[in-house]
Amino acid sequence: MHSRNNWGGSFELSTDTLEETSGGDHHNSHGGGEWDKAALLDHGGGHSQQQRFDLDETLQSWILERASEKKKKKYVDFGCIMVSHKALKWVIGSIFVAFCVIALPIIISKSLPKHHSQPTSPDNYTIALHKALLFFNAQKSGILPKNNGIPWRRNSGLNDGNDSDFKGGLVGGYYDAGDNTKFHFPMAYAMTMLSWSVLEYKQKYMAVDEYEHARDLIKWGADYLLLTFNSSATKINKIYAQVGGGLNGSTTPDDNYCWQRPEDMNYERSTITIFKGPDLAGEMAAALASASIVFQDDISYSTTLIKGATTLFDFARDSGKRAPYSRGNPNIQPYYNSTGYYDEYMWGAAWLYYATGNSSYISLATNPSIPKKSKAFYGIPDLSVLSWNNKLPAAMLLLTRFRMFLNPGYPYEDMLKMYHNVTSLTMCSYLQQFNVYNFTKGGLIQLNHGKPQDLQYVANAAFLASLFADYMESAGVPGWYCGTKYFPISVLKAFATSQIDYIMGKNPMNMSYIVGYGNKFPRHVHHRGASTPNDNKHYSCTGGWKWRDSPNSNPNNITGAMVGGPDRFDQFHDSRSNYNFTEPTMAGNAGLVAALISLTNNLGSGIDKNTIFSKVPPLGPQNPPPPPPWKP
Repeated sequence: MHSRNNWGGSFELSTDTLEETSGGDHHNSHGGGEWDKAALLDHGGGHSQQQRFDLDETLQSWILERASEKKKKKYVDFGCIMVSHKALKWVIGSIFVAFCVIALPIIISKSLPKHHSQPTSPDNYTIALHKALLFFNAQKSGILPKNNGIPWRRNSGLNDGNDSDFKGGLVGGYYDAGDNTKFHFPMAYAMTMLSWSVLEYKQKYMAVDEYEHARDLIKWGADYLLLTFNSSATKINKIYAQVGGGLNGSTTPDDNYCWQRPEDMNYERSTITIFKGPDLAGEMAAALASASIVFQDDISYSTTLIKGATTLFDFARDSGKRAPYSRGNPNIQPYYNSTGYYDEYMWGAAWLYYATGNSSYISLATNPSIPKKSKAFYGIPDLSVLSWNNKLPAAMLLLTRFRMFLNPGYPYEDMLKMYHNVTSLTMCSYLQQFNVYNFTKGGLIQLNHGKPQDLQYVANAAFLASLFADYMESAGVPGWYCGTKYFPISVLKAFATSQIDYIMGKNPMNMSYIVGYGNKFPRHVHHRGASTPNDNKHYSCTGGWKWRDSPNSNPNNITGAMVGGPDRFDQFHDSRSNYNFTEPTMAGNAGLVAALISLTNNLGSGIDKNTIFSKVPPLGPQNPPPPPPWKP
């Protein structure tokens, strides 16, 4: 809005020269001087042109005197754009500063000599993990790959299964422990545990460069399990449960009586066939189903595994085949006796649901009859102990995972909530302050009530506790309740760490119970292959007894083997003849590997929430059924 003109007349100067000189900025007043431009114009017309020019020049000097004091902006014309000098200086200055701050240090660093820093040293759990996985390489049967990495092991068991119906027999798989028997029940359990650990901690396995190694071990076991039944059929009536073995007190050459490395075996090794056994079939189904998720990048192989798992689980669910696989069999019952099969129903159904997305499996796993018949909710301490015989705590944790991350709601919520509650109570039972289990003075939990070979159960409990803590952390849950008392997840990690640290050497004996880890570890491991010299000589069935009874250390270290462990007084006897102290097992080492990978501290920390659910279909909202009609 313009100021009022007190002098009258127009604000516009009549001369073009004035407009051009003022740059069109004539509406701005300067100080208090406002001029009646009409009074300054020539009205009489008698002045000469020169006088008019002088007057205009004088007038412009009066009017523009103060305007000329303000500096004109200078511009640089780049053709397509004009930039003021000031802006151009800012741009050039900014580029120079950026060069000094960003580009110059990079140029300098590139020009300096290279000094590669040493990689971060692996933590103790990672070192132990590398060794624990090697135990499975040492236990391989069949035609070994060139990269097996155990120099004192060669091809063996090439006649296994020749008495079976299948072409090629039962070559392959793993020897169970210090003998040369292939027990398929604990073997399948060990493969399930390895697959579970790989699915949860894939990034950790990759970070420590053990991912492909672990997959190779799982595939070695899964390939063999596919040979133990007619995996090309959709319905089967028998399963091969075991190769080899022996009777207690027998004097006939067999896996118990003879002390020979596997490469020297020349006695008859029979194949044991079962026609009933939902426990064995259910565990084998879990092993193949979990492996199918590990190998989902190989569609053909994964499909083969799923088909085999489905066939096995159908066998397990056949009402005419419901009896423990070991019942009445003297070659199995003294060693791997199964006390029930409803835990395998829950365990196998959970894995098959994750592998296929078929809702019939999750419906079975959450059917109230399953926990009822397995006594899952009875609060029995022994049923909180994970082992090759009891899958309940693992199955309920696996299903708790479903609730925590996918929250499926109705119709599964009620049973899943119960599983979650029991899982929480299982974790509470591991804490010493609740006195559910005894602890040794050295701090080792006694999950088998002071009986021998405790470490396999301890490693399993450490894995479950560590994994549940990771579930809570991933779900953003800071802790859990034991009754009215609240515990942070760090308590579970501390429990898991304390137990694995004990196994690794922080114990009254100052001994690592993992062969090859640390400076002090068992040297007289109860193991035929490790105790027999690798000298290219053949030792007969009884000729190997001298190595069994030798007071000398084993000539071959079976690296990574976790032995049976100390007694309830923290005492350990490094004696080859006492297998309760010094014999390793497949099942024990599988739990150890799972616990170790969960505790490793590396850049790949944390669980993989999604891969295990990759086949689970989207879960839409489901409404409960309507109430029955009202009756007056």
